[in-house]
Amino acid sequence: MAHSFTQEYFQIPSVTRAYTTACVLTTAAVQLEVITPFQLYFNPDLIIRRYQLWRLITNFLFFGSLGFSFLFNIIFLYRYCRMLEEGSFRGRTADFVYMFLFGGVLMTLFGLFANLFFLGQAFTIMLVYVWSRRNPYIRMNFFGLLNFQAPFLPWVLMGFSLLLGNSIVVDLLGIGVGHIYYFLEDVFPNQPGGRKLLMTPELLRTVFDTPEEDPSYFPLPEEQAGEFWQDQGGDGGEPNDQGQ
Repeated sequence: MAHSFTQEYFQIPSVTRAYTTACVLTTAAVQLEVITPFQLYFNPDLIIRRYQLWRLITNFLFFGSLGFSFLFNIIFLYRYCRMLEEGSFRGRTADFVYMFLFGGVLMTLFGLFANLFFLGQAFTIMLVYVWSRRNPYIRMNFFGLLNFQAPFLPWVLMGFSLLLGNSIVVDLLGIGVGHIYYFLEDVFPNQPGGRKLLMTPELLRTVFDTPEEDPSYFPLPEEQAGEFWQDQGGDGGEPNDQGQ
């Protein structure tokens, strides 16, 4: 059982696995009173004057105490983060990480003016928005009550937040940042006179992307010799045209 769980866990794409695990561990640490939310929330004054730089990250990791809201957010985070990483970002881990950084920086800047303390929910909505715009023809069903096309999903989630009595500012922030990324990455480059503005830094490609094999590479003579003897030693080779 434990071995099966470990296998399933490590089959989760790396970025989704790292972010989801960090969110769960952060919430668990708060529940166990190892840390408090006051040590995690976004506070520009403490970040600038007391150099508590970890708040730039931890405010994206805490979704509140264990309960329905936490489970709802973590399920949506895991589901749509994984579908993006395995779908349109498949084999492009560096680009996916760059989207994380781009969205996180924009939300942090907007958070300065919106007086928001935790941005994890907004980040989840951003992921949902980007996925929904890249899969516009998928039919969705929300708790068996509503049927709609995928692009309406972020707005349905915002309406659900409103019904629960939550502020929709966080949802609007996630939708806004998601739309900015989607426009700059998918829309503007395909417009007449448009061009790609979001360029993933080479450093991220070096760290996260496996380099492709150079098609112009020609093996050294000793490497060819090894291949030659391997072919000659096999009994499944077929005669060439000259030997027939």
